Amino acid sequence: MRKQYHVRHSERGLLAWDVDRVIRLTSEQEPIDLPLENIRELDEAFWFSGDSGPPTCRRVAEHALLINQTSLDHPIVIDPEGRVMDGMHRVCKALIRGLKTIKAVRLLAMPEPDFVGVPIDQLPYERAEQA
Repeated sequence: MRKQYHVRHSERGLLAWDVDRVIRLTSEQEPIDLPLENIRELDEAFWFSGDSGPPTCRRVAEHALLINQTSLDHPIVIDPEGRVMDGMHRVCKALIRGLKTIKAVRLLAMPEPDFVGVPIDQLPYERAEQA
């Protein structure tokens, strides 16, 4: 799978967190059952905001494919305020299946971003070779 980042726009420019690092930061936590009604991103233009371009049918279909392929075996990661940092395709899959909750782990503190002010198309997307 391609390297993934969680990105947010800020006054400092684009902030990007390496999703692998975010997952490692929560790896020792016991997942909780998070009600889907508490996930604000379900009612926001999560994938289609900022500079990402319009939600064309092709782009929606690409996300539908990812939703279909994802597994609910892994918890989503939320920040200290409850915002999704990893797992929005899993959230959508749970919603489609009619589930009321999803397994989640919460960051205890917001980590510093891995990149500040780097355009999304200039982030490193190659995974390092596994030893």
